[in-house]
Amino acid sequence: MKLGTEDKKKVAILAVMLAIIIPATIWELYGYFASPSAPPPPAPAASVKHSPARPAATAASTASQPAASPDADAPEAEKIDNGLIDPTLHLAKLAQAEDVEYAGTGRNIFSAESAPAIPEPVKNPRDNNANVTAPTGPPPPPQPPAIDLKYFGYEQPKDKSWIRAFLVHGDDIFVAKTGEVVDHRYKVTNISPSGIQVTDLAYNNTQTLPLIQQ
Repeated sequence: MKLGTEDKKKVAILAVMLAIIIPATIWELYGYFASPSAPPPPAPAASVKHSPARPAATAASTASQPAASPDADAPEAEKIDNGLIDPTLHLAKLAQAEDVEYAGTGRNIFSAESAPAIPEPVKNPRDNNANVTAPTGPPPPPQPPAIDLKYFGYEQPKDKSWIRAFLVHGDDIFVAKTGEVVDHRYKVTNISPSGIQVTDLAYNNTQTLPLIQQ
């Protein structure tokens, strides 16, 4: 009798579980087959129209950059191929560039006796009592960047009626005369056998570049 009562309890529990599982399974199958087979197509993207405020923003960002000098309208320098460069070393032209005499002061830099005596600075007695404070003010403006051109040679006829400079900017080689602009930014203002003056039009900064002897 005891074994039969336990079997009835197991059958009752199984019947209750089936009564819960079967309706849940039917509901899941109904939701699966009742849902659409394919998702609705996405809405077409609205065409983007250029707002009239964009040019003003572009102009504002352009105004924040360094303004180019009016000399930017000068003729551009000639850009040549690296294969057309003659690597021959012209000693006569180098001697002309090195023909600069150095006049020293007569001091022997290898002797300590020839060195002039350095006078001791005069101390102010007020310096020990007064607290000197450095004047505060706005920081100085940033220095313009160095011009990254290299002056490695020049070309000049015997009558010296004109002269052209050979310049390197990165991997590019330029041949420029006085007044021409190199790489849309650097204007050649003066050329000599020993050096060249170049103006950075973006910062209105003029620097002298020496002749590099290779």
